[in-house]
Amino acid sequence: MKKNYKIEVDCANCANLMEEATKKTQGVKNAVVNFMTLKMQVEFEDGADAKEVMPRVLETCRKIEPDCEIYF
Repeated sequence: MKKNYKIEVDCANCANLMEEATKKTQGVKNAVVNFMTLKMQVEFEDGADAKEVMPRVLETCRKIEPDCEIYF
């Protein structure tokens, strides 16, 4: 299952780092962060609950950019 989220991120480099970190999060199969459109697409592993995975994704992304926001 794929879902799109609106994000707030300050720079393209941080967006790339957030994408790589999201891909390593348990329950995430793949992720794409687009800095220009401020959108994140997350593909979840089979059986993963997006409502449980996304708080972990946000926590991981805030380690890279503490003031980032993901609207889910």
